[in-house]
Amino acid sequence: MVEEREVGVGPWAGSWPVDPRLDPELLAEGDRRNVQDRYRYWRHEAIVADLDSRRAPLHIAIENWEHDFNIGSIVRTANAFNVAAFHIVGRRRWNRRGAMVTDRYQHEIHHPTAGDLAAWAAAPGGGNGIPIIGIDNVPGSVPLESYAVPRACVLAFGQEGPGLSEALRAECTAILHITQHGSTRSLNAGAAAAIAMYEWARQHA
Repeated sequence: MVEEREVGVGPWAGSWPVDPRLDPELLAEGDRRNVQDRYRYWRHEAIVADLDSRRAPLHIAIENWEHDFNIGSIVRTANAFNVAAFHIVGRRRWNRRGAMVTDRYQHEIHHPTAGDLAAWAAAPGGGNGIPIIGIDNVPGSVPLESYAVPRACVLAFGQEGPGLSEALRAECTAILHITQHGSTRSLNAGAAAAIAMYEWARQHA
């Protein structure tokens, strides 16, 4: 029989700490959230404020036309890299299960169409002219590992199966692919997003 490992920490032991970032309820009852140890007992808004003070200038855009279950996984990875925001293109409602509540610590922006995302990326007060870089294995795409990914940019991902829509590909400054050495044509969308974000971090973070 496999024992389940308890996540987080129990009630605070010892003298009550004086720190406005700490949540009295969590101190009293314990903190079982999926957060780094440095954020144990912190209020939700205090964690978000701390993340906001050092977010990366990287944005993630995900197309949502069919409620792809990979969206949650991509959002969770975006949290791990502390991106500036994630953008949902298409339907506003998306499958949040795979995000494991990490979306609550990020900034979410919705765009009904690829054109709306492009307008945001170009607008002062929006993306301020940052490029949209598509990630997809299509003819004419460039190997990710050989491309100098801009520090401030939007990495755009399509849905599992169809990949980036034609409309979003048309808005991209470049389209990059992940070099593969096996028999499969493409990677899982969530895995591809993780690799692309890691490559961005390797170049800039």
